[in-house]
Amino acid sequence: MDKALKQRIIDICTKKIENKGENVGLSFYAFFANKNDQPEKLMAMAEWWIKTHKLDHFEKAVKIRSLIQKER
Repeated sequence: MDKALKQRIIDICTKKIENKGENVGLSFYAFFANKNDQPEKLMAMAEWWIKTHKLDHFEKAVKIRSLIQKER
């Protein structure tokens, strides 16, 4: 996963937490537009989410942000 996508994930998680609180959940689709214009990045995110970390469909934004920050 590239640095730009990691930063986008951190930014979106932070914004969602600020707006909805620490219990807000996200799926990996939350980091993409509702169209398939970045299939390589979407697949990289899906692999990171499903294969690497074995996460559920929805996870807490604080957990996702923490995992990404540890990988930076």
